[in-house]
Amino acid sequence: MAHLALFLHHPECSVDCCNGIIMALEPEHIIQTFNEEEIDKEFLSKFDMVIFPGGIGDASSFDQFFRYKQQRAIHDYLDNGGKYLGICMGAYWAGEHYFDIINNVEAVQYIKRPNADIKRSYGTVASITWRGVPEEMFFYDGCALIGGETNKVALYSNGDPMAIIQGNVGLIGCHPESLPYWYCDPYKYLELKWHDYRHHTLLKQFVNELLDV
Repeated sequence: MAHLALFLHHPECSVDCCNGIIMALEPEHIIQTFNEEEIDKEFLSKFDMVIFPGGIGDASSFDQFFRYKQQRAIHDYLDNGGKYLGICMGAYWAGEHYFDIINNVEAVQYIKRPNADIKRSYGTVASITWRGVPEEMFFYDGCALIGGETNKVALYSNGDPMAIIQGNVGLIGCHPESLPYWYCDPYKYLELKWHDYRHHTLLKQFVNELLDV
């Protein structure tokens, strides 16, 4: 059983995403939420993994939350063996303009990538393959993870990496933590795509793989 620190700052790292992550990972792991004011070396040292989830917002809001001292604390935490999991917004924040914790990997908008099957920002499902198995996973303007030497866990339909592990960092562009009410829509399209918690199992497997790196 690992101790996980889950960043909560609604709406960028939203209550909805945090609730999904907690449901997917408890009771196998112990999860504690935290905010930007708590990030320092002493606080992070208590945890095996820090999780930055997604939500509704723009990656540029990063500068509103994290000063250099806090960014340095994340680097030191990873250097000392800690793990970082970023989902959607949290995956963007791993990039060079933010925490800068991935080597030669760009976290870019999937909707702007060549041959992307989704062309605009809205709540839907993306066609992916996870460890070679086709899935339709909840998507809201998530990133593709381009370049670098990585363990590619999942791919978008155009072949771009959707979920990767590189060293102590794991990143996911879609939302495996999604909950049933995310799939409610007036046209009933998304209701038919509900994964019956199967994607929670995939997230748990991803977390356990990252913890074992």
